[in-house]
Amino acid sequence: MFEKVVVIDCRGHLLGRLASTVAKELLTGQRVVCVRAEEINITGSLYRNKLKYAEFMVKKTNTNPKRGPFHFRGPARMLHRAIRGMMQHKTSRGSAAMERLKAFEGVPAPYDKMKRMVVPQALRITRLRPGRKFCVLGRLSSEVGWKHASAVKMLEEKRKARDKAYADEQRKQKRATSASKVAAMGKISATSKAALVTHGFA
Repeated sequence: MFEKVVVIDCRGHLLGRLASTVAKELLTGQRVVCVRAEEINITGSLYRNKLKYAEFMVKKTNTNPKRGPFHFRGPARMLHRAIRGMMQHKTSRGSAAMERLKAFEGVPAPYDKMKRMVVPQALRITRLRPGRKFCVLGRLSSEVGWKHASAVKMLEEKRKARDKAYADEQRKQKRATSASKVAAMGKISATSKAALVTHGFA
């Protein structure tokens, strides 16, 4: 890639495949921002994944649980941990790579105004056989203790309404520009029109 920053819309991606691709990009020096982490998919039913996460939540340091492992509930933190597990994050190279990563639930500013990418090789629709069970990371997070799903949903609805209004306004302006261009072309002489067409202005 090697852009200044790449914004990835995580909706409809498989967790592990997305994490491995992002980890590779981070290690090569690319800055990556992952948005809409709550819309990530995981293979396997919700019930199965809840059981797996319940097993993980039991694991702790016996002498002092404050030393970890830490059981993140938020989808963005779950994605962050999945990516961290795919690199040597305790080395200087790995820790520098992790600093180049940002992950969010929803699409906060200023990333709502930036072009968002997808990772084709990590999309569920291209990788998971039809009929196989899957679950959504946001739902799993809510089941294991994440409390901000409703707030993120409300903010996302507001953002989508803003985006729709902006897109409608852009389409309206484009139609008006096209109409005025046609009207202007009708008022000029045939010679001038031919000259404009020759130089690519009409």
